[in-house]
This record gives sequence, C-alpha cells and structure tokens, in this order.
Amino acid sequence: MFSQYYDSFAPITRFDLQHGKVAHLDFSIHNTDLAKYDLTDPKQMAQYIALACQQQGAEVGLGGYAEERSVYQKSHVFEAQGGSRSIHLGVDIWLQAGEPIYAPLEGTVHSFQNNADFGDYGPTIILEHQLNQTTFYTLYGHLSLESLEGLSAGKAVSTGQMIATIGDEHVNGNWIPHLHFQIITDMLGKQGDFYGVAPKQEMAYYLDICPNPMLMVK
Repeated sequence: MFSQYYDSFAPITRFDLQHGKVAHLDFSIHNTDLAKYDLTDPKQMAQYIALACQQQGAEVGLGGYAEERSVYQKSHVFEAQGGSRSIHLGVDIWLQAGEPIYAPLEGTVHSFQNNADFGDYGPTIILEHQLNQTTFYTLYGHLSLESLEGLSAGKAVSTGQMIATIGDEHVNGNWIPHLHFQIITDMLGKQGDFYGVAPKQEMAYYLDICPNPMLMVK
C-alpha cells in the first residue's frame, strides 16, 4: 500500500535519507563489531555511530527495521514472558538533539505522552493518517519535551509540517539522540505508546501490523 503512494510523502528530516550521505547501521545480534562496545552506555554507542558515519562518509545514520537486538536487555521496560523483547519494529534515524522532524503526510494527532521510564521512548507523538480510506498511524519516539507542548488529540497536521525536535539522552529514555519512526496499522487500543520492540515469539504478528517504515522514508 505505502509504496504506491511514495510520491505523496514529505521527508521527515532535512536530510535526503534515500540518496544522501547516509550510514546504514546494523545493531543486530549478527554484527560482530558490536562486541567491542557496551551499547547500554550512550557514550559508547555514540562512539560506534560516529565511527560508522565517518567510515561511510555520512552525515546521518539509518537502519534497524526487523533487527533482533540484544541492547534492550539494559531495561526492565523490555521484559516479556520468556525473556526480553528484542525485535525492532521501527527504523532509527540517528540525528543530533534539536534536529526538526516533519510530518510525512497530513493527518491528526492521535495521542502523545512522555514514556519516561529508563530505556523507553521518552516524549512520543503518534499521528493518525488516511490513505485511500485506510487508516494507519505513524509513531515518533525519543523526542524533546518541548515537542509535546501545545498538542491535543485531534489537532490537525499538514504534510511537511514540523511536528517535533529530537531529544537528548536526559529526556529520551537514556539513548543517544535519534528518532524512532514506526508505521502502525492497528493501535490495539493503545494511547501515546506502542511496542517499538516485539517479543521474538510474536515477531510475525507485530511485523504484519508494523510494516517497514522505509516504505515512507525519503
């Protein structure tokens, strides 16, 4: 569905994420280079990302959809029956704190809240959209606290409108600054929050209702 409307979507950052200087980052359990770093420490994660961007001549880092990651073991937020949740359902865009984020499509504010637990999203905004009479949602996590000011459920948002800025590690759940961007086709009754990381045993179910965000990212 999303790929056929690709030309209708506005960029969600000021960077060209399809054709620009972008480092494709792999935080999966299959990346052996990660063994050199303690990714539960934002400073060490920042070192890894800075090195990867330097090596690839990039201005911004991108990646992560459907990766199985071990980093989530750092927080009780990701505890699940049978072990930690580990399958990443969105795409991460590694940007500096304060960078603006834009709506890819017109819609309304579905919900928002500060998911302030250690390791969580921090300030989060969820937008509701319609395409060809189909309703879906986009989630923006790890924002600044200022991004939530003046919001209300149902508030209209236009294509390309600035909706938020990236938060720093003091407010974004103790991560280095980045955006977690996710498409959701069924909110399952949730408000202001949604799994960004799924249990491995439920991977197929969650990937079905959270399709690849790169179908919208420009």
